[in-house]
Amino acid sequence: MYYVSSSPHTKAKLTTQRIMLDVVLAMIPAALFGIYNATNLFGTKYGIRTLLLIVATIASCLVSEWIFNKITKRENSLFDLSAVVTGMILALNLPCTFPFWKAILGGAFAIIIVKQLFGGLGQNFMNPALGARCFLALSFAADMTAFFPKGVVGVDAVSGATPLTALKNAGDTTTSIMDLFIGNYAGTIGETSVIALLVGVLYLVVRKIIDLRIPLTYIAVFAVCIMLFNKSTDVEFLARHIFGGGLVFGAFFMATDYTTSPITKRGRYIFGICLGVLTAIFRTFGANAEGVSFAIIFCNLLVPLIEKYTIPRAFGIVKGEQ
Repeated sequence: MYYVSSSPHTKAKLTTQRIMLDVVLAMIPAALFGIYNATNLFGTKYGIRTLLLIVATIASCLVSEWIFNKITKRENSLFDLSAVVTGMILALNLPCTFPFWKAILGGAFAIIIVKQLFGGLGQNFMNPALGARCFLALSFAADMTAFFPKGVVGVDAVSGATPLTALKNAGDTTTSIMDLFIGNYAGTIGETSVIALLVGVLYLVVRKIIDLRIPLTYIAVFAVCIMLFNKSTDVEFLARHIFGGGLVFGAFFMATDYTTSPITKRGRYIFGICLGVLTAIFRTFGANAEGVSFAIIFCNLLVPLIEKYTIPRAFGIVKGEQ
């Protein structure tokens, strides 16, 4: 005798924990390169500091989630590894010089304010790591742009210009395209090496963790818009914008967040288009040379509206029926 239960009947082998573990594994190449890059540019001290900064940020997220669950008497959610992913993404968005206590504060903000106060995993309205990054950027702007330690490589100022900032402010193109692709320049821990990021992306694609509609649409639309807004046909100028900032990291690892991105196919294309246009606007006309984080957060807020108008009509429903 067959027992028929109510739908849905489709089951998947993937669990939340497995998905989160895959995302963590995919970010390891970028994290390792960030540690190597800090060591190569500024010495062993900063390589060790980079590792400790990543560990401290992840630990902050885990402890914050555990404390919040204890206080609110919620089920322990540490083992789904979502807090680890949040902490790692946030850490890779920080420069190696960032103060530890501020990184810990950012981790607590991501988990408590952005994630848990709105219901926990699956209920947050924006990417927790990006919410925390923007919080830190607005609260500690100097520290978030201090890519060069004081007194190292002849830089005495609190902050130093990344290739993207130099390109925007002075049209500087001294860093080669190959160095931008490999990651031989100062920036946030996880954004510099496109090669390391693409290794992680390949892993996620093979594991079928991410859908490429959002990131590829995002990058393609951004490429068109940045050239139009700057009235440029220079391929090198475009390559510097794609490789010289957080676009690749943001497109593949943050814009594809399950909770804060559309579930419909058409919605994902629209989401990618909005991301590309906004990032190009922010980079061209805004005061900041980056713009990826703010573009993703703004588009996160549009997801409910995008899904409302892209949900496929149920079979058998005539157009115009309620």
